[in-house]
Amino acid sequence: MKSSDWNQVAQIYNEGIATGFATFETQVPSYNDWDKAHIESCRLVAEENGIILGWAALSPVSSRCVYGGVGEVSVYVGAKSRGKGSGKQLLQKLIETSENAGYWTLQSGVFPENEASIKLHEKVGFRYIGRRERVGKLAGKWKDNLLFEKRSKTIGID
Repeated sequence: MKSSDWNQVAQIYNEGIATGFATFETQVPSYNDWDKAHIESCRLVAEENGIILGWAALSPVSSRCVYGGVGEVSVYVGAKSRGKGSGKQLLQKLIETSENAGYWTLQSGVFPENEASIKLHEKVGFRYIGRRERVGKLAGKWKDNLLFEKRSKTIGID
């Protein structure tokens, strides 16, 4: 992902926000704010003929050094590209990229009604950890979040 991809990335992010079950965010941040919150070495886009189909990125879960190898996953596929395998390719590549960058654990919070995201995470080896009940509000309503985790088989195993 390059900064010049931001307009298309932001559009896909906005489509995810509009579903009401992809994120607690209610509006797309500025590129500068998004850039500061995401790990530069772990940002990807799926592209076809110059059109971005989807994107994936990691953000740190904590500023504490002991969690330096744990990243929070974001993966979004554009409305016109869903169900075609782009999400799976992005998430598989993000796993590989994150391991190359030294990440031993990836985690993802998914709304229970986001069945496509749940299936996607399970397909690429994430395991269900548990349900965080009423963890945050969206549009004035409490929402649960399902926590999924993928542990590296090569990084952080000693």
